[in-house]
Amino acid sequence: MSSSRPRALFFGSPAFAVPSLDALQAVADVVGAVCQPDKPAGRGLAMSAPAVKARAAELGVPLVQPAKLRTGEFAQWVRDQGADVALVVAYGRILPAEVLSGPRLGCVNVHASLLPRYRGAAPIAWAVVRGERETGVSLMKLDEGLDTGPVFATKATPIGPEETAGELSERLALIGAEMTRAWLPRYVAGGCVLEAQDGARATMAPILAKEDGRIDWNRTPRQVHDHVRGMSPWPRAFTTTNGRVVKVLATHVLTESGADPPAATAAAPGVVVFADKARVIVACANGSLQLEVVQPEGKRAMRATEWLAGRGIHEGDRLG
Repeated sequence: MSSSRPRALFFGSPAFAVPSLDALQAVADVVGAVCQPDKPAGRGLAMSAPAVKARAAELGVPLVQPAKLRTGEFAQWVRDQGADVALVVAYGRILPAEVLSGPRLGCVNVHASLLPRYRGAAPIAWAVVRGERETGVSLMKLDEGLDTGPVFATKATPIGPEETAGELSERLALIGAEMTRAWLPRYVAGGCVLEAQDGARATMAPILAKEDGRIDWNRTPRQVHDHVRGMSPWPRAFTTTNGRVVKVLATHVLTESGADPPAATAAAPGVVVFADKARVIVACANGSLQLEVVQPEGKRAMRATEWLAGRGIHEGDRLG
């Protein structure tokens, strides 16, 4: 390995972080990786390893999975690696000061929003839920705050009107990797201007909980549609009918095409105003929404019309 390449640490956990780990490997000598501990997942609660753990093993990068960060032992481990810089990508925990100061040039974060908008754990989902038409990736030097450090590079990208948070995440992960390759060597060489964020413009993107998936039918069709997109792939948008939960996996906005059935304008939000072999339509505020794909409780995902055919839903039922 060339001695001119910087020594780097990598902090990251989910699949979103993997392209950036590959990019870091291309521009630096990655002397260690850090990810969250394995966790139980799925119905059987089998132990599941973070995606970064598997990729680090493939690359031959030494990996640690500390249960606690605020121990002198872990901070000492970081210092012992002699890193010039650490790259942090969706690691999932706030790094304490003694860890941030371990690498010679501190820690750089790849954050999936145009800071200071959408600081926090779930910037991609909340940008989609709130109907944003543009987002992007920011590179920043981490401080002790929640995504409050100075920014030195950004790249914007449009959000497609039908794009889910999962689809957008895949695109932003690749943008983050491109930016790592382009900007991290400049950062290490001292060639970046660090600009303080305008805190007055900040918005937050808190960690998602299952309850965040609940659909509010009192919102407009576009707002409900954006909510369904933003909650995909997790925790999934859901509603209830006859006391049972049904996940709503895909929808189609009718109002914008002028295709509302006449009953939709008079019906209460959440009422199924039209249901036949071709369409299942639900009233919202100021319009209606077509259900495309649903997953009734205890069943597989299916077309909404298939759900209707199986008598899981009827015209006149009220969701929520």
